[in-house]
Amino acid sequence: MDQGLKGALALTGPEACLAYYRDWAASYDRGFASEMQYLLPAHVAAAFMGAKGEGPVLDVGAGTGLLAEALRQMGFEDPIDAVDFSVEMLERAAEKRIYAGLFQADITKPLALPRRYGGIVSSGTFTAGHVGPGALPNLLAVAAPQAQFALSINRRVWTSAGFDGALDALAGENRITGLQLIEVEVYGAAAARLDAEHAADRAMIALFRAA
Repeated sequence: MDQGLKGALALTGPEACLAYYRDWAASYDRGFASEMQYLLPAHVAAAFMGAKGEGPVLDVGAGTGLLAEALRQMGFEDPIDAVDFSVEMLERAAEKRIYAGLFQADITKPLALPRRYGGIVSSGTFTAGHVGPGALPNLLAVAAPQAQFALSINRRVWTSAGFDGALDALAGENRITGLQLIEVEVYGAAAARLDAEHAADRAMIALFRAA
């Protein structure tokens, strides 16, 4: 498990991501997520619900569906679609039967999806070795006017990758409104004995609406 997390955060390039998550998909939930007490999907779901987010929702970097599961457990009933770069992760998500649609796509490129989503959520995608702020315009392009966003961004890359400046720029251009930031823990107490380097990781949840 420990190598799984460290390896994931050290990824560089799309081909490396595809290969890594292909091999990680089968054990992701019962290994990494369970053993590290992965809290981030539930934090993002709670923030989205607290902001009165509505569907249809696009779960970005959906992985095995942990965020959508959390939304359902909190009583969210609107349709949820999943988009992820990894076919194997989407296959695990499909088994849970919580998504209306599943789409394999690279969110660093324009998405071949309609501008219909009333909510855009993401947990764990904006982190080291994964996706940078350049993907944000691609998500705005499929968001309906006034769509509610709830995106987790790991504190390790918040400033270094330029997420702070990118969100400020989008707000300054009036492309997003009502930006709020919530800082949360990524993992529970069990993570300390498994991965001391990352156990105390924190993330910012960026809440905002499309203009």
